[in-house]
Amino acid sequence: MTEYIEIRFGENFERRATGEKPLEEMFQSINPMFCLSQRIWRPQMDIYETRNSIIIQAEIAGVEKDDISIEVNSKAVKVSGVRGRTPPEESATYKLAEIQFGRFERVLYLPTLIDIERVRASFFNGFLEIKLAKFPIDSSQRIKLSYR
Repeated sequence: MTEYIEIRFGENFERRATGEKPLEEMFQSINPMFCLSQRIWRPQMDIYETRNSIIIQAEIAGVEKDDISIEVNSKAVKVSGVRGRTPPEESATYKLAEIQFGRFERVLYLPTLIDIERVRASFFNGFLEIKLAKFPIDSSQRIKLSYR
């Protein structure tokens, strides 16, 4: 059974100007309470290229399909959404908290222009896969001249 993921097309994506990390991101691994904050987390992703396409894979286990948003333009892809959290039982005390919950977002700038008319996305076993068709580099087109 094929399930469809909505893909939005746009022109502008924000690019983070500095390489600085927010304070709570630097201390996330030290104090589990920072993992429960409202900060945006970044899922792990792979990007690879074949002769005709660029493939992006994102590890977003626990995210519902309806909570994923994909925006594409000819130069970049933005994947965002939210992963809900099941609260632990009331008497539980965290000893380690590494799983990130809440809003997530990644903007990936592509190594080549893509054809936004030929984008596909699928979601299976916690992995999102986006296939982006590249524009042919070596293609030529014969132009018919008209007389005036």
